[in-house]
Amino acid sequence: MDARVRVVIAEDSAILREGLAQLLAVRGVEVCAAVGDADALLTAVAEHRPDAAVVDIRLPPTQTDEGLRAAVALRRSTPDLGVLIFSQYVETRYAAQLLGDGRGGAGVGYLLKERVVDIGAFVSALERVAAGGTALDPDVVAQLFGAARRASALDGLTPREREVLALMAEGRTNQSIAERCTVTERAVEKHVANIFTKLELPVGEGGHRRVLAVLRYLEAHSSRPPHSFRPPSA
Repeated sequence: MDARVRVVIAEDSAILREGLAQLLAVRGVEVCAAVGDADALLTAVAEHRPDAAVVDIRLPPTQTDEGLRAAVALRRSTPDLGVLIFSQYVETRYAAQLLGDGRGGAGVGYLLKERVVDIGAFVSALERVAAGGTALDPDVVAQLFGAARRASALDGLTPREREVLALMAEGRTNQSIAERCTVTERAVEKHVANIFTKLELPVGEGGHRRVLAVLRYLEAHSSRPPHSFRPPSA
């Protein structure tokens, strides 16, 4: 059975679009379509029903935020579609809405082009998003969380629990978080369990609780400028 991830790419630069399509194909990703504008993206997703869409923010005709707005629309109309924003810019106007609108367990990601230095890490991030997980560049997280946050259930988290949740938002595993925080993996597991409890995420949600916790974090924050995406350790 063919278990390859199926994707649609939306990128206005023909060179970047074709280059990315070829790089992904070499890595075993099935590129169903590679298009240059938002309308073509919506059409391609409806036609091919891919696992994920890789979307640039600035698409024709205005080269402002058409891609991001199309991504928000796709999150609403296609609940099982993973969406990975891949751009040079952090656009906060719709990004918080995109990242916080978790429907049907679909994955979501936001990576900055100039910080992706390893195609293997990019493919891993894409696969994670297609499987319902998250892949967020730390700078994106910093900018979205930089503005004053509103009161929420997150106020009950300790500083360490907030740090762990922020690293979860980057897509890191418990092992990677333990290495980053210089603690044991068992300690991280306890922090994650506490986060789930304080955010009132029931046990019945299973592994999906991790994504829900990240989305709660994103929903509670809403803007700082870009700066190399270093993939989390396994």
